[in-house]
Amino acid sequence: MAGIISISRMDLAQRRQKLRRRRRMKIIQAIWRTFAISGLAASLLWLAIQPMWVLNAPKQIVMKSGEQLLSDKAIQSLLVLSYPQSLWRIQPSLIAESLKQQPTIAQATVSRRLFPPGLIIEIQERVPVAMAQRPKTVNGNQQVSLGLLDANGVWMPLEKYTSLNPTVKLPMLKVIGLPEQYRPFWTQLYQAVSQSLVKITEIDCQDPTNLILKTELGNVYLGSPGSQLSEKIKILAQMRHLPTKLNSSQIEYIDLKNPENPLVQVNQKNQKVNSRKP
Repeated sequence: MAGIISISRMDLAQRRQKLRRRRRMKIIQAIWRTFAISGLAASLLWLAIQPMWVLNAPKQIVMKSGEQLLSDKAIQSLLVLSYPQSLWRIQPSLIAESLKQQPTIAQATVSRRLFPPGLIIEIQERVPVAMAQRPKTVNGNQQVSLGLLDANGVWMPLEKYTSLNPTVKLPMLKVIGLPEQYRPFWTQLYQAVSQSLVKITEIDCQDPTNLILKTELGNVYLGSPGSQLSEKIKILAQMRHLPTKLNSSQIEYIDLKNPENPLVQVNQKNQKVNSRKP
């Protein structure tokens, strides 16, 4: 029994020594890891503050709209940045937000580029669906300001958009009036007009109580925009064969204010024709 007890004590002593060695090794490893991480962090910090990580000019910025690369001139017109500037002090999220404040830009993402140092910016531009004319007063004189509208009614200055897209084909649809007045119903109006089987070239919104469409059939009075707007456009589609029964020069206007009783005002004898079934 004494021999067995002696061997057990020796085993325990050896195990304690192994545990102490393991603890020492873990402590040494932890110390080396701390030194390594601290050294790496210090190296990265030293590397980050070197003069090479500086934005010196717009040519270090790559801005893309889809697959199209924007010119340095276009980039300067969209970005307000001071040069030189440390690449690490630039906040990409703030630049993205400032870009989205531009009337022509719907979305923007900004990221740093390390080699070579610079910025990569991707923007999604608004798609114009109509040319827009709105009146403005300059020195007491009434003038017209030209712009573009997207499907949501966002106004884009014409010069601003064409400077970024000099070769783009502008929309054929024209809108007249104050955007502040027609913006509340523009999305509904544009959706209805864009689905029309009758070609519509102009929307006159100067009188919100009587929208006037310029169409291949002549002028169309829609009245106030409302829940019946889509129905009025459908009635207009049913009247697309009207020129086979009436000379277009005879048509003064088409009245769809009441879609249940569409009327055609003709020049000859100033008579009205019920055109529910043209």
